[in-house]
Amino acid sequence: CRAHRSAGGALVANVLRNGSVLLQWGLRHWGPPRPPPAAALRGFALNCSWDGTYTRFPCDSVELGAACRDYLLPEAHGSVRYRLCLRPRYAPPRPAPPAQCVEFRVEPAAMRDIVVAMTAVGGSICVMLVFICLLVAYITENLMSPALARAAAAAPR
Repeated sequence: CRAHRSAGGALVANVLRNGSVLLQWGLRHWGPPRPPPAAALRGFALNCSWDGTYTRFPCDSVELGAACRDYLLPEAHGSVRYRLCLRPRYAPPRPAPPAQCVEFRVEPAAMRDIVVAMTAVGGSICVMLVFICLLVAYITENLMSPALARAAAAAPR
């Protein structure tokens, strides 16, 4: 797990090895102005975007309840730069504090898994080739040679 914090420290993105991202936040870390009491809190708005190879893609906005303090992104794309912003939503007339944003990259887990699988398969193939070579050498030496050795022994010198 790799933790990435927003500049204000209110939002933390925990990037897990399986490609998912666990977002966690707390109101006490939201910077000045001091956030209003929790009774006025209506929820949170989560917005995100990610950079692809040629363009920037916006993610759907997610509305979260006032009691939420974490959110799981189950499948993040590897080698893509993400920017997630969380903004608390308060009842009027109180203004909402600025959004806390965190940026991170997800490690390409699929490539790591492919490399491990290919190494295992390649090692198995090498072991099989060694066994085949030893078997061919054994057959050549022990099954073919006795007939030729008997014929050579029977021949006069």
